[in-house]
Amino acid sequence: MAQKTKKLSSSYEESEYKNEFVKSSKSDIENDTNSKDLKKQASHEKNFKDFGFKESILKSLEKKGYVNPTPIQLAAIPELMQGRDLLGQAQTGTGKTAAFALPIIDKLENNNEIKAKVLVMTPTRELATQVADSFKSYSSESKDLKTIAIYGGTDFRNQISSLKRKTDIVVGTPGRIMDHIRQGTFNINKVNCLVLDEADEMLKMGFLEDIEWIIDKLPEDKQMVLFSATMPNEIKIIAKKYLNNPAEIKIKSIKKEAQLISQKFVNVQRQYKLQALKRILEINNEGVIIFVRTKSLTTSIAEELETAGHSVAVLNGDIPQNQREATVDRLKKGFIDILVATDVAARGLDVERIKLVINYDFPFDSETYTHRIGRTGRAGRTGEAILFVNRREKHFLRGLENSTKSKIEEFLIPSNKIINENRMDKLTKDINKNSVIIEKNNENKSLMIDILDTLKFKYSMNEENIAMAAINLAIGNKPFFVEEDESWINKQNSFNPEKSNRGNIRSKNSNRRSNYQNAGFETFKFNFGRNNNIRVGNIISTICNATNLNGKVIGKIQIFNDYSLVDLPKDLKKETKNQLKNLRIRN
Repeated sequence: MAQKTKKLSSSYEESEYKNEFVKSSKSDIENDTNSKDLKKQASHEKNFKDFGFKESILKSLEKKGYVNPTPIQLAAIPELMQGRDLLGQAQTGTGKTAAFALPIIDKLENNNEIKAKVLVMTPTRELATQVADSFKSYSSESKDLKTIAIYGGTDFRNQISSLKRKTDIVVGTPGRIMDHIRQGTFNINKVNCLVLDEADEMLKMGFLEDIEWIIDKLPEDKQMVLFSATMPNEIKIIAKKYLNNPAEIKIKSIKKEAQLISQKFVNVQRQYKLQALKRILEINNEGVIIFVRTKSLTTSIAEELETAGHSVAVLNGDIPQNQREATVDRLKKGFIDILVATDVAARGLDVERIKLVINYDFPFDSETYTHRIGRTGRAGRTGEAILFVNRREKHFLRGLENSTKSKIEEFLIPSNKIINENRMDKLTKDINKNSVIIEKNNENKSLMIDILDTLKFKYSMNEENIAMAAINLAIGNKPFFVEEDESWINKQNSFNPEKSNRGNIRSKNSNRRSNYQNAGFETFKFNFGRNNNIRVGNIISTICNATNLNGKVIGKIQIFNDYSLVDLPKDLKKETKNQLKNLRIRN
């Protein structure tokens, strides 16, 4: 196949934090006819109806709750709808899959061809599965649109059988795609669109020759879409060689982590890591990924957490592919709350439920760290990442902060008091939630009334004893309150921040507060937390301004999702306590 001589043009770059596109300063830009249109598009909040999609696609998006496009979608969709080649630079989690999938589905609707029209290449099996699932989801209201995923580690014969039937979109890894093309089981003569997703990762994994071999086998007259998180020279060479006058779109995400992911570190020595982990999971145990270095550690930690009553699964290189897929599916559906994984096994994992990433073992480099924490805070959602750090690892924190362009603040291991407060809060919320459900369900309500009447009249029980018995059943046989020795926690939290050269005010304050030990202090609960995007500094300044208290008298501060706990002197005046009751946070 003859190589095409191509020149990049119509390049657009999103300015940081704004849906505003400005023309790139590259000297080779000859055509900026679309820059005004993009700016015009970005001047008001668009929704997906503005793109002119078919009604079936809009119905699918409505089901998923999609209303407004992300910046990459806003920029890429109009170009792809026009049939242009596209070179896009965007991080994972920015919505790029929908950016190329939706225009493709729109064009394919009512396609009667038996042979595949679209080929999408991804670096990993996990990503291939996710992209294929996305295509199926976005086309759920479209008639006769078929998507299949082909990759290694699964039965080759089943894939042949799928390829023989009507197939519109094939998503796969380069190696397995090559195998099918060579054996004649994948007819590519009707493919008119090729997507290279996470092209930089494919190059890192040594797929360059495979990619070029596949491209040369495809029909010359095709639309090409290339997405990459970074833009090394190898990617630019491929773009120049194969893409025809592409729209070039770059979405900056330098501060993505700073905006969406709350990054924290925990001081903990090796012998206390498992204890610290269990305490953190007492506070947040739904939608969690725990990263460890070895396969054996995934198993041992999972067993410990299962014994503690958590719903947990393992993801490592020894797990068969079909079992991996089943595990991820269970995680998505909420049957599993916690995943213990190695880096390789979790590459490309994208599950909306993930709210917390715990780096149990310190990452080998900043790239690994960025990949790990990127499993949460995706596509505009918020998330939290906690990093376990021992004294020897502290000096690496600065490098991680530089790589993510954000501060990594100290997080104190939850004390017995904090855990007990959280358990009580959760219990009361669960009881209240169930009471509301019973009230709305007449059948269940009648049943409950019958049971109450039986207990009162047949067994002569009063309502107070019945309520206490019901609560006891909810609590279970294990002790409800934690009374474990927690002296080791203070040892983990006490370090000299000046020696670490971090200059972190949060660390200084937390070190000072840990010495109070609640002596002469009373804990106040405030109805604002992480969900309100507050920090320790916000709380201190708000309290001081509202009460005229000196910041030095404020003790330990613990911030949770929906509330915060602050230790304040017991001898506060009544007037000051009343002021605290009406406290409103400033952020």
